[in-house]
Amino acid sequence: MLKALFLPFLRFKDQPFIKPIGRHLAVFSVLLALILEITLPDSGLHPPVDRPYFQYFLIIALAYFVLWPIITIRSQVQKAKIKEKDNFYAATFLLLNILNLVTAKFTLIPAIFFPAPDRILAVLVEDFRYLIFDCLLASAKLLVTGFFSGALAGLITGIAIGFSKPSAYWLNPVIKILGPIPPTAWIPIVLVAFPTTWAGAAFLIALSVWFPTSVMTSSGILNVQNAYFEVSSTLGAKRSYQIFLVGIPAAMPLIFTGLFSGACASFLTLMTAEMVGVKNGIGWYINWQREMLSYANVYAGLIIIAISFYSLITLFFKVRDRILVWQKGMIKW
Repeated sequence: MLKALFLPFLRFKDQPFIKPIGRHLAVFSVLLALILEITLPDSGLHPPVDRPYFQYFLIIALAYFVLWPIITIRSQVQKAKIKEKDNFYAATFLLLNILNLVTAKFTLIPAIFFPAPDRILAVLVEDFRYLIFDCLLASAKLLVTGFFSGALAGLITGIAIGFSKPSAYWLNPVIKILGPIPPTAWIPIVLVAFPTTWAGAAFLIALSVWFPTSVMTSSGILNVQNAYFEVSSTLGAKRSYQIFLVGIPAAMPLIFTGLFSGACASFLTLMTAEMVGVKNGIGWYINWQREMLSYANVYAGLIIIAISFYSLITLFFKVRDRILVWQKGMIKW
């Protein structure tokens, strides 16, 4: 049934004059967006920008999609990647083109809440120094402090539970009771218990990382085969050797799973903590601009968050693949 519906389209796609377009959909999608951006006048309801940033963006994208296949023409790997991602890039720029038409050209949705792409790109370019070097670095400092504190506490707790029955007896109930509580639920207590909102926010981030890290670390250690410990003990290994050179390396896959879950939870906690108390950072910037009804700045902040968190998770998986060489490629990102 579906094949019969799509058969006319498939036959049309196979025509000789259509095949070149099908192989370069991203180029034609960008070119269409650029032509419409240049030829259609902007609506007067959107504040003008100093420079046509959306045009610049489309020209750069067009140059990339045209030149990169030529530069990497001898690389079969790059050629396969370009072919694989071509439809996705084409759809992405088609959506950007539709967004530009709906906002900048015809203003079919409220301009104050849905700014044109030109306005968002203008914020990213003109406020780059303030947005990146002040707010983003402040968020990075807070995130790194909270994440590594929580990861260290989680590793210590998980190792103690995994290797010590008395520790498991006392710590397991604490983890089961406190762990499932969302870290943001502690905000009213944190605001009065800590001397500064920054310290309280770092504690909330650490708490969000501590729970999954400790659970997965202890689970990984408890699932290590006893034969490993028995063999190491027979060969004269001490307890410290069994912990650091047998148990922890064997539990590494689950430890990284806990760290990954903690990293995702820390991003959410970071944004929430900055929006309710911290006086600097990307979350604070978004909340401040929302109150000022500067939604172009809000969307620019969201783009910075998406790029930053994507880069951090990608780096995390690079480190994981480097450490867990035998599991490289088992979890895709």
